Amino acid sequence: MTQVPDDPQGPFEGPEKLLEIWFKPSANDVPDADTPNSSGRTGLRKVDRKIWEQMLDIVKCQVLSVIQGDEMDAYLLSESSFFVSPHRLILKTCGTTLNLLGLPRILEIAATQANMHSVHRCFYSRKSFMFPERQLGPHRDWKQEVEYLDNIFTTGAAYTVGKVNGDHWLLYMTNPAENSLDIPSLESTSSQLPPDYTIEILMSNLATSARAPFFSSLSPSDDPRVHATTLSQSLGISDIFPPHLTNLDAYTFTPCGYSANALVKWGDESTSIDGTDSDVKSDDSREGYYTIHVTPEEGWSYASFECNVPSHTSEKTRSTPDLTTLIQRVVNIFQPGRLSLTLFISSQNNDAADEGVETAQKVFKSALTDPTITRNFSHGKAPLSNGCRPPTYKRTDKINYEFGGYDLAFASFELST
Repeated sequence: MTQVPDDPQGPFEGPEKLLEIWFKPSANDVPDADTPNSSGRTGLRKVDRKIWEQMLDIVKCQVLSVIQGDEMDAYLLSESSFFVSPHRLILKTCGTTLNLLGLPRILEIAATQANMHSVHRCFYSRKSFMFPERQLGPHRDWKQEVEYLDNIFTTGAAYTVGKVNGDHWLLYMTNPAENSLDIPSLESTSSQLPPDYTIEILMSNLATSARAPFFSSLSPSDDPRVHATTLSQSLGISDIFPPHLTNLDAYTFTPCGYSANALVKWGDESTSIDGTDSDVKSDDSREGYYTIHVTPEEGWSYASFECNVPSHTSEKTRSTPDLTTLIQRVVNIFQPGRLSLTLFISSQNNDAADEGVETAQKVFKSALTDPTITRNFSHGKAPLSNGCRPPTYKRTDKINYEFGGYDLAFASFELST
């Protein structure tokens, strides 16, 4: 997504490496949960920005900007994103960054700065690389990445989901130790939290008309953040979630590329999707994120969308889009030739999880393959800004996977001919 690959004459690797580390089951479980600092921060959010930047130097990326929310901080990076919650870190990096080499330093920071000396759960995942030969360190090969993680964790397991000779998704995850004090009891606050939920939409072969807006020729006096904000509004990115619930931080690269982090309020049904009052009242407001990264060059164009705001499979709430609407808004902006979707959700009830991921699979298919469904990427606007008819896809892969405490819906699609 950054505009300058290691070899200016070579391609840039858009697909990201995604590392997610949970040191506690929830923010309520961090050692200093009852003793926040003067800014109301606890756990990992107390760590100074300079310390995180030193860790990111190891990974080979830099901080462009930061937005601070009520529950987390979102760092926009030169190569993707970094999210910090009191109990959890999410590090997402593209190109030839050395994502996993930052892990030992992260563990050290958590222990010395936040008094958290063990990991509750760790997840590492990525789409298959377009140009694996360009990767460095353990990222040269999935087997090397797994070996690197196995040298740190004793409860890890590695999985390949999808066609090995086509688009596939790679996952490494650890389980809490059986005697871990971090496993919440039925009576604990942690067990009352909503499920952990992440959807990714990984898109390649973007349409020419969709790629064009992400090329820019900004002068040194132009502000790439201002340009990115205008671009986000014109393309409908700002409207993926209701603007009044979204704090968007975006950046335009020169000569091409785009990145955005957003913090999103959800769970409060006291306002409708357009910001007007609703008859339903709730004090259960939460904060989630989404992040978008775009590499628009022809030959290796790629865009990713990741979000942890739960989307319902039907229009149950008025403040956030349902899953069908969310998928269509994102896909209609980027118009990919191929895409993969993953929905990764925690569950203590296997029967309910089976039903949930199968319902998600049905939504994936109907949202992308049913031409009778109206596709709107923003509220009340035309289906596509260029006036073209939204694309229709055919499903090429469908896999449901049950892990320890988590379930996965994975599906791949390509344009119908």
